[in-house]
Amino acid sequence: MIQNQRLVYLAQTDTTAGFLSQDPQALGLCKQRDDRKPFLICLESLQTLQVFTRVPKKFHKRIRRSKKSTFIYPNKQAYRVVKDEKHLQFLEKFRWFYSSSANHSGSFFELAYAKQKADIIIEDTRGFFEDTPSKIYKISRSSIRRIR
Repeated sequence: MIQNQRLVYLAQTDTTAGFLSQDPQALGLCKQRDDRKPFLICLESLQTLQVFTRVPKKFHKRIRRSKKSTFIYPNKQAYRVVKDEKHLQFLEKFRWFYSSSANHSGSFFELAYAKQKADIIIEDTRGFFEDTPSKIYKISRSSIRRIR
């Protein structure tokens, strides 16, 4: 495991080209984004998810079977369990990352900007591309609502 957790990685995630870091401040500086706006957390497994939050029993099956979906839990934090094999190979080394699209806040993806802001660039056979973002659901103990 790499000791310096302030690093910002540029990688093709399961949904779009993204910045990944275990330090939300470093990610916020990279995107030039408001500090109060939270980042989602990408996880490599459901077991890691259990370390961060409790999943309401009513939604266990839905969360386990979901792909490219982010869930905002009752603790007000957004988590997405990654199922994409190529992104998972990178993510398994660290278990979790704060994640955001690789662009200036509110803008479209530009490869030159993303490469300039990242400390480490992880490129696989797919290269980098902007794709549809994940679906976002807000769950409470008894209900679920689609946000995006």
